[in-house]
Amino acid sequence: MEAPVKATAAPAALTAFADATPFSVRIRTASHDQHSEAENSGFMSDMLGGRLGPEAYVRYTEQLWFVYRALEESAHALADDPVAGPFVRPELFRVAEIERDLAHLRGAGRRETIDALPATLAYAARIEECARTWPAGYVAHHYTRYLGDLSGGQIIRDAAEKAWGFAHKGDGVRFYVFEGVANPAAFKREYRALLDAVAVDDLEKARIVEECNRAFAFNGAVFRELGAEFRPAA
Repeated sequence: MEAPVKATAAPAALTAFADATPFSVRIRTASHDQHSEAENSGFMSDMLGGRLGPEAYVRYTEQLWFVYRALEESAHALADDPVAGPFVRPELFRVAEIERDLAHLRGAGRRETIDALPATLAYAARIEECARTWPAGYVAHHYTRYLGDLSGGQIIRDAAEKAWGFAHKGDGVRFYVFEGVANPAAFKREYRALLDAVAVDDLEKARIVEECNRAFAFNGAVFRELGAEFRPAA
């Protein structure tokens, strides 16, 4: 698993928060490199490029179930938290949609047979730890997952539909279909406004940025382990 961002990076990150740039812009800019590295991993590139079979997509979807279960089982306890509470939006919840996809992909009743990769277990454990002990850290994981689903996740849906013949926004890709979000662009603007208004000081904002980078590192570790399982056809 890729090592998380070291605490020694905090002073430099804190310096970046000295200007009046909105936090949503700062967090996106500061995590850009780690985000790009994760989304351009060999596994993801091969899957989106059609060089892997549908089993790779199914295995990836299985890993998402563990990650989103950690996010959403923790959400209810944070609903009244002054920092994390505003981000708890039931219209974003994905576990039910992942389970519907897995029932289609694996067959009804097969959810009990799925297993998490070591990197996935570490990722989910970190989300749960943040939810218990550090709500601002939970926000970092919430941001990296859900805003990504509403943005780049749509590229994955489109690729899966084209590569393996899933019905447009149908079973198999329900995870990427946010029926409760009527206007994704407007919703993302609202979400970024919540980030800009988050009630923490600059030091805590720097720590949130570090946790975003850690989240992308966890994603990268999951992709590497998936990449070790699935190789493009020669």
